[in-house]
Amino acid sequence: MGNTRMTATIVIPCYNEANRLPVPAFQEFMRNSPDIRFLFVNDGSRDATLEVLRKLCAGSTTHTVLDLPANGGKAEAVRAGMLAAIQQHQATIVGFWDADLATPLSAIHDLLAIMEKRAELQFIFGARVKLLGRDIRRRPMRHYLGRIFATAASLVLRLPIYDTQCGAKLFRVTPELGQILADRFRATWVFDVELIARYLRLPTVRRETVESLIYEFPLYAWEDVAGSKLRPKDFLRAILDLYRIYREG
Repeated sequence: MGNTRMTATIVIPCYNEANRLPVPAFQEFMRNSPDIRFLFVNDGSRDATLEVLRKLCAGSTTHTVLDLPANGGKAEAVRAGMLAAIQQHQATIVGFWDADLATPLSAIHDLLAIMEKRAELQFIFGARVKLLGRDIRRRPMRHYLGRIFATAASLVLRLPIYDTQCGAKLFRVTPELGQILADRFRATWVFDVELIARYLRLPTVRRETVESLIYEFPLYAWEDVAGSKLRPKDFLRAILDLYRIYREG
C-alpha cells in the first residue's frame, strides 16, 4: 500500500438490540482504536435501539448512526451501511460485524493487518474453525447444520470456501464493490453468499484468480451468544436462497 493510509469503517447492523448491545465493549474499543470508525445501522427497531446508539455515538465525529425507518432485514441494513460508509466516510476498507460481538472486536485488527500486508486482497472473512489454541464455541447442532450449509455454498459458488456465514467481514473499496452493492440483495439470511456470487459474475473478475483475492482468517475466538435471532426454520429458508443463487448462475 506504500504510504497510503488505510481508513476502515465497520458497519454494525442493529435490530431490537437495546437490551443486548454490549455497549461497554464498544466504548472501550472506541477509546483504544481511534483509527477505526463504526457506522451503526438502526434497522427499524421497535425498541430503544436508536436511543442507545445515539447515546453511544454522542459527541463523536468518527462514529455515526444511520437510521432506517422501516425494518428491511440484515442484508439491506448491511448494504445501506456499507454504501454510506463508502460515500460519507470515504473509507478505503469497509466491513460488517455482528452487533452481539460473537466475534470479538479485537479481531478487526487481525483482519486489517492482513489487508495492509497483502494489497491484492479484495475480501477477508473471519472463519470459525475449531483448532487447538483457538476458542471457538458453537452449539453442536448449529455447528453441524452450518457445516452442511457451508459445503452446499461451496459447491454452488464453485469455490473452496470454509465459512460463508460468519458475521465478521472486511472489503477493500473498489469500483467492483460498488457494483456488488448497487442493488438490494434477494437473499435474506445468506446474502453473504449472494455477495460473493455477484463478485464472481462481474466481467472484470477472472475466476482463476479469485482464490488469491479472497482470504479466510481462522478466528482466535468466537462464541454463540444467547438470544440469537436465528431459528431452525431459517436453515430451510437459507437452503432455498442458496438454490435461487444457484439458478441465477
